[in-house]
Amino acid sequence: MTRSSTPIAAIALVVLMAGCGRYRVGPEGLYPPGIRTVYVPVFESDSYRPNLGIWLTEAVVKQIESQTPYKVVASPAADSQLIGRILDDRKQSVAENANDEPRMINHSLSVVVSWYARDGRLMFQRRFDLGDTLVPESGQSITTAQQEVIERIARGVAGQMENADW
Repeated sequence: MTRSSTPIAAIALVVLMAGCGRYRVGPEGLYPPGIRTVYVPVFESDSYRPNLGIWLTEAVVKQIESQTPYKVVASPAADSQLIGRILDDRKQSVAENANDEPRMINHSLSVVVSWYARDGRLMFQRRFDLGDTLVPESGQSITTAQQEVIERIARGVAGQMENADW
């Protein structure tokens, strides 16, 4: 390298490093900086099915801890708070046999989830409307269908934390 190209190379290096200053490398770069803990109170439920809010909360906590770098804590003083509410829980017969017994049932669940930083800033708010069709004659129960929908929503919530607006 000649003497005249050394300052140019140094300037180019400084410009490159300055241009990359706000970007982070690795999977943590996908998540909001400064947030390490999440408080997840039990999801409120407008459904008449008992324990549905508890089941959904447990599934969401498991997905957050397995899919994200966050630690779920039991204190509202966490870095962030994830609040959810079950808006609707429906079971509808799609097909019946000759004895008017359900052969196919559609189960749907509507949930709204909001994630707030400690300073009150909304990280994301999203409504999840998911459903599953079950066939009782093949041994599938409404509980099985509910659990599948709950797990799909929980995966969606944890995935949304990666795409939060920050």
